[in-house]
Amino acid sequence: MDDYILNEHNKEEFPPAHTAEHLLNQLMMRKYGCERSRNAHIERKKSKITYILPQKPDRKAEKEIEREMNDLIEQDMPVTFQFVTRAELDGIIMSAEPDSPEARLSLERLPEDASDTIRLVRIGDYDVCPCIGKHVRSTSQIGRFEMLGTNWDEMAHTFRIRFKIV
Repeated sequence: MDDYILNEHNKEEFPPAHTAEHLLNQLMMRKYGCERSRNAHIERKKSKITYILPQKPDRKAEKEIEREMNDLIEQDMPVTFQFVTRAELDGIIMSAEPDSPEARLSLERLPEDASDTIRLVRIGDYDVCPCIGKHVRSTSQIGRFEMLGTNWDEMAHTFRIRFKIV
């Protein structure tokens, strides 16, 4: 298939870290019932991503996130793409828990000027998300996920994870 530009994109992602962002979003959704992050800065050297949670995960839970991320990476799940129309997007199941409110894709997060054709990025049967960024071909190409630290904002209930891909 020829490369088509469906939507303009102003970022040049580091594909391993960007793909890890997808895994981390789905992991946090499954573990904590939260939404995908709306505040992520994914870079080659260090990345940060923020989630809204009811309470701060303890140190043991933080270590578990890191361990689970590396387990997911080691599963060598394929990263594939699917093109769908906006009309087809609503109702596509994006997680293994189809009854949860976060399980279905929606148009809510797409920019108003997004094209009618949307590219979905699938990571095995684990995650699917609309995305126009660059990704690795399989999770084993990501490398190792290292959590550098976290911050908790009690007033906003935001949990920020700082990480790097090695």
